[in-house]
Amino acid sequence: MYILLSIVTCGIFGFYWMYCVNEDVNNSLGENDMSGGMVVLLTIVTCGIYGFVWAYSLGNKISRIKRMMGDPYAESSLGALYLILSIFTTYIVPLAIAQNELNKYAEFRE
Repeated sequence: MYILLSIVTCGIFGFYWMYCVNEDVNNSLGENDMSGGMVVLLTIVTCGIYGFVWAYSLGNKISRIKRMMGDPYAESSLGALYLILSIFTTYIVPLAIAQNELNKYAEFRE
């Protein structure tokens, strides 16, 4: 549904989704890293360039979350994968993958 909303709104919903995923990842790791609002603002101001840096960082943070869940196969190179996917899919696929992993983490914690 989020992917469809991102496409239908020409990416505007994608920025909101980026904000939410960033906040959820920071909360899951217990970090006070850069806020979701700042990530969205920097992505807009830099015409999307900061989004690539953020995607790389997001991949590394998702790897840490997967290790916290006890996944012995958690790749430390997810950052590179998220970066490559964000270059070719305008952040939609990395956001969907990150959302899926966050949902798994929420179920794991229950």
